[in-house]
Amino acid sequence: QCFVSYLNLTAYFDTGMLKYFYFLILLCLYVLIILSNVFLIVLICVNRSLHEPMYLFLCSLFVNELFGSTGLFPLLLFQILKHLHTVLVSLCFLQIFCVYSYGCIEFTTLAVMSYDRYLAICHPLQYHTLMTSTKVSVLITLMWCFPFLVITVAFSLSSPLHLCGNIINKVYFINIYELIIGFISMCVPVMLIVYTYMRILKVCFSGSKQTRHKAVSTCTPHLASLINFVFGCVFDIISSGLDMNHVPHTLRIFLSVHFLICQPIFNPLVYGLKMSKIRNTCNNLRSGKHHELNRRAKVQ
Repeated sequence: QCFVSYLNLTAYFDTGMLKYFYFLILLCLYVLIILSNVFLIVLICVNRSLHEPMYLFLCSLFVNELFGSTGLFPLLLFQILKHLHTVLVSLCFLQIFCVYSYGCIEFTTLAVMSYDRYLAICHPLQYHTLMTSTKVSVLITLMWCFPFLVITVAFSLSSPLHLCGNIINKVYFINIYELIIGFISMCVPVMLIVYTYMRILKVCFSGSKQTRHKAVSTCTPHLASLINFVFGCVFDIISSGLDMNHVPHTLRIFLSVHFLICQPIFNPLVYGLKMSKIRNTCNNLRSGKHHELNRRAKVQ
């Protein structure tokens, strides 16, 4: 055992002048993530017509995308430009905490959203009675508090351990506690998601065409987001236990942070395009600005 004050991140490699190209691409992605998620958060907050449970859960999801991407991109951009890819242990542990918290919150939020869709589709007449504002507040609180509690417990178990070296080959640590976190934070949400979609499918097969249309229009973005996120998580878990030397180095790095890069971009895109109420609100805002500009032009 030895005391380690800094870590060498072997996942980063020198690319010569290409590092400025990679830096620019990642910076553009980070700016896109911030702008798209902040825009939808503000859109939901300022429009009272979007103050419904589904959109409030979406707002929480977009906040988490900002949290997760901020836990990755600033350090990633800094490391790309550095000649020596080292990081303080305390800063690395902070990034680990942010990354794991983000993943756990994402999964929990998607599970709560599937439960919300289950109530809306399977119990439409009782929906507003079952999904009250108090219940929404409790669910959003649990969506954030439960993951932070789980990660904090696992973090308190792993952080006091002495490191036997200062070289890691991923952006964050992989150890036995990740399996514990994954089991606790994924099993319950997965069971809830599977149960809700089984009930939704049952209603769709036995319901009217209008019910099936409602289910498809509201569940498609959620399913797309869920599949995209699960793909990134599953690959990361699999790659941690398998020999991935045959996979190109750059591709391994990208896939290991897929759920931190693609998910924050994918969610605003899929929900912004697929949710008709969000699209209509955006169109109304554009129409309102257009009419205002025309009115000012006529006055002048």
